[in-house]
Amino acid sequence: MSYKNTDDLNQELMSACDLDSFLSQNENNFETVNVQDALNEIFKEKNISKAELAARAHVSEVYLHQIFSGRRTPTRDKVLCLCIALAATLDETQGILKKSGYAQLYTKVRREAIIMHGIINGDSVSNINDKLKENGEFLLF
Repeated sequence: MSYKNTDDLNQELMSACDLDSFLSQNENNFETVNVQDALNEIFKEKNISKAELAARAHVSEVYLHQIFSGRRTPTRDKVLCLCIALAATLDETQGILKKSGYAQLYTKVRREAIIMHGIINGDSVSNINDKLKENGEFLLF
C-alpha cells in the first residue's frame, strides 16, 4: 500500500460513501498523535534536566513525569510552556504542536503573535506571560 498525501486523502474522504471503509483502507496513512514522543524527541537534543525543565515551564516535576510517561496529556498552552522552556525554535514548536494534535501558532491571532515573538527571541515563559498580560491577553499559566 502506498503512502497518500493530505490532498489525496481529502479527495478520497470527500467522495467516500462509507466512513468505515475509508478509515480501514487508509489506516496506514493516519498519523498517530503522541505528545510524549513529540516532546521527548526535542528533550533528548537539549542539555537540560527534567527538574530544570519543570521549573522553567512552571509545572510540577510530578506532572512533567506524568506527561513524559504518557499518563497525562498536557493542554496546548502547557505544550507551549514546555517548548519555550526547552528553548525550542518556532519551527520545532510548530512541529511539536502538530505532532501533539494541536493547532500550530497562527500569526493573525494577536495572543499567538505575542507568543511567537517570544519564542523567536528566546524569551522565558515568564517574560512571554508578562507581554501577554501587558497586552490584555490570556496567560500561558
